[in-house]
Amino acid sequence: MTIFELSKEHRKGYKLPHYNIETQEINIPGHLLRKEKPKIPEVTEIDVVRHYTNLATKNYAVDVGFYPLGSCTMKYNPKINEDVSNFEGFTMIHPHQPQETVQGALKLMFELKEMLCEITGMDEMTLQPSAGAHGELTGILITRAYHLSRGDHKRKKAIVPDSAHGTNPASAAMAGYDVIEIKSGPDGRIDLKALEEALDDEVAVLMLTNPNTLGLFEKDILKIAEMVHNAGALLYYDGANLNALLGRTRPGDMGFDIVHLNLHKTFSTPHGMGGPGSGPVGVKKFLSEFLPVPILTKDSKNNYKLDYSRKNSIGTMRSYYGNFNVMVRAYAYIKSMGKDGLKQVGEMAVLNANYLRKKIEKIMPIAYPDVCMHEFVATCEQLTKETGVKALDIAKRLLDYGFHAPTMYFPLIVHEDFMIEPTETESKDTLDKFAEVLETIFKEAREKSELVKNAPYTTPVKRLDDVTASRKPIFRFKFGEG
Repeated sequence: MTIFELSKEHRKGYKLPHYNIETQEINIPGHLLRKEKPKIPEVTEIDVVRHYTNLATKNYAVDVGFYPLGSCTMKYNPKINEDVSNFEGFTMIHPHQPQETVQGALKLMFELKEMLCEITGMDEMTLQPSAGAHGELTGILITRAYHLSRGDHKRKKAIVPDSAHGTNPASAAMAGYDVIEIKSGPDGRIDLKALEEALDDEVAVLMLTNPNTLGLFEKDILKIAEMVHNAGALLYYDGANLNALLGRTRPGDMGFDIVHLNLHKTFSTPHGMGGPGSGPVGVKKFLSEFLPVPILTKDSKNNYKLDYSRKNSIGTMRSYYGNFNVMVRAYAYIKSMGKDGLKQVGEMAVLNANYLRKKIEKIMPIAYPDVCMHEFVATCEQLTKETGVKALDIAKRLLDYGFHAPTMYFPLIVHEDFMIEPTETESKDTLDKFAEVLETIFKEAREKSELVKNAPYTTPVKRLDDVTASRKPIFRFKFGEG
């Protein structure tokens, strides 16, 4: 039921104060005037509160249960970081204020930038991009600006592995590059021979994440960096999987020239449904002149300023300086964890993933059965051939047992697959229970396949028609049609 369906004539949930002020006629152009009164629901305050509270209880979230989305790092976010981000001194400032009146906010952003540079091994960083894909585009535009500044106009290609996140080729294409896909080797990692064949003097960049989307560490990363740089190209790091490396190693030490981060994945901001996010981009010193403006600086008197003077900057990537409250959460998270805490995050993320991998390999095959980092990919392709039960069916059945499904059907190089990332915040009890439920569902699939194919049964909404929803979406309530 929608809030409009709760509407009853003459109900109100507010009362405006009376003001004794003189009114004057305002001439508004006719084409801007409504032809009829807006359809606003007439409801009481308690109607509104109960309606949206009930809707909230129907949502699944990481605060409700296990959320093992691979490559998304949907981990629990400490509430203290939420509290800090809501301090009045942060929420009641405005980006148009004079810089001298927001020194505290600028100091926080500057120190966050410095900490992120240390964590990633970069020399300079912008906090401006709104999220990961926006950071990707920023990084690729920096790549283009770098090559053009050298008069190297022939570099029109961006190399992307076949296991890459889908936003990688999209970002490269948006920046005007021709995307060259290279196949993974039999071990799920970069095929060095295929990379060598793809590298030429028209390649601008190799977009890579390490560990990769299969959860495997690119053990030849130093060789890869050498090959890319010898070809005159840059090495770009997709930071979606940084959670596995915190405190243990840094992209900058592996040879990466540009890094984007996902503060909303790795550094404590609840994310999903399009935001809020933050995708800082870090670069090595030789690329710093191309960063978007403004750049955060500090003078000899410890005054924090916004520098707009970079003449070779790619410009401004969004309004103002980025999603500030996301930065506050990340700052609080890093400060509270400290170096030892961040190191433990990486260690526990890897431990949890490998523990769950060993539990699940007894139930379904692991696509690349090697020691993984933060995530792994399992496949139920054989079960599908035997029973007709697909990964989607298993995902729906998991909902009946109180678990959100892992990422499905990605990466595309594995069929009927789940990409599973338990993160560092889940307990052994939760991982054991998840594996137990998965085993139960596989047993159901073999003994009562129709039970699984028609799941879920306990959710507010049953099995949806995904095809119709995609092809004939309904974006707004239609009055009079119920």
